[in-house]
Amino acid sequence: MPESGEKVTINVRLDMAVSTLTAIVENAKKIAGTDARGIYRVDPAERVNQLVSAFLKKHDFDRYAKDINNYDQ
Repeated sequence: MPESGEKVTINVRLDMAVSTLTAIVENAKKIAGTDARGIYRVDPAERVNQLVSAFLKKHDFDRYAKDINNYDQ
């Protein structure tokens, strides 16, 4: 997606395989590690947000969304 000064946060419902969410949580735990008490401090929803946003940017969702042929009619 092209970088723009104007951005908006949109809360959406997203269908995702349980195995995908499991992988996100496992990887987030590996990256974060545990605190002094052995507890993981990760926010799976924020990790999903980061991954989906990065994916959309990398794969030029802006161009995809502008193409009317990508809409069900």
